Amino acid sequence: MTKAKCAHLREADRPSIKRGGGAATTQMVTPDCGARAFLNGFTVIPPQAAIPLHFDNCEESVLIVSGAAEVEVDGARFEAEAGDVTWLPENLPHRFINPSETEPLRIFWTYASVNATRTLVESGETGPILAEHQAGE
Repeated sequence: MTKAKCAHLREADRPSIKRGGGAATTQMVTPDCGARAFLNGFTVIPPQAAIPLHFDNCEESVLIVSGAAEVEVDGARFEAEAGDVTWLPENLPHRFINPSETEPLRIFWTYASVNATRTLVESGETGPILAEHQAGE
């Protein structure tokens, strides 16, 4: 059995990927650095913007790094601030909204599978999270 090596990743060295709603994502831990069980990364949502309502095929956890968020989960909304963490089960529609008029919202997300997919509620379109990385290169 081959032992995986540790990876030290710098956000500045990873590509920034443009996403819907004006957001930009930087994928950090992915299979290209040896990950076999989860994915994670950062997303920045500009003021007065939101990521599209979607659901994932696996659990997801999101840490609010900076700014404040309005979090919509299955039609209900709540406020979250820096230091708050959400846990979302698979197949539950959700999105993060930046209500600020001036400050970006920065989140750090973790998917519980390297094969994570996202399905957009509006269009029904499903795609692998990792495909965003390939499209952003």
